[in-house]
Amino acid sequence: MAADKVKSLEALAPILRAAQARGRKVVFTNGCFDLLHRGHVRYLAQARALGDLLVVGLNSDASVQALKGPARPIVPADDRAEVLAALEAVDFVTVFEEPTPERLIAALQPDILVKGGDWTPDTIVGRETVERRGGQVRALPYVDGASTSGLIERILALFGPRRP
Repeated sequence: MAADKVKSLEALAPILRAAQARGRKVVFTNGCFDLLHRGHVRYLAQARALGDLLVVGLNSDASVQALKGPARPIVPADDRAEVLAALEAVDFVTVFEEPTPERLIAALQPDILVKGGDWTPDTIVGRETVERRGGQVRALPYVDGASTSGLIERILALFGPRRP
């Protein structure tokens, strides 16, 4: 069940440590994932293919608002977490409150840290933590024409300011 894949940091950390002790590679990525689209799905599948477990750090509603503005997120964190957890590529989801996942990455100690192609490896938050342990940091290709902002613009263009 997807809800079983959504874990607090405190519950998730020992699960990942045990998996790593058995030689499994933990991949971590993070984001808002406000309106899930094909770019997200492709990106998450590519990230999962880099290791044995994929953990998604999901920005809380307050964190998304701080990053994207008062109109976001469109979808509440609990709903976003459940949708992400339902994806085959995703093994675990954990919600974080801070504007960056730095504390989360330090606590989880993933083997591979992944972000989308709109990030360069030297700008990826948590890079130093992962590399210090001998881990890898990767920026995966960006999917042209697939963005949450683009979806929002299209919806507004089609439906404008009308209220149901």
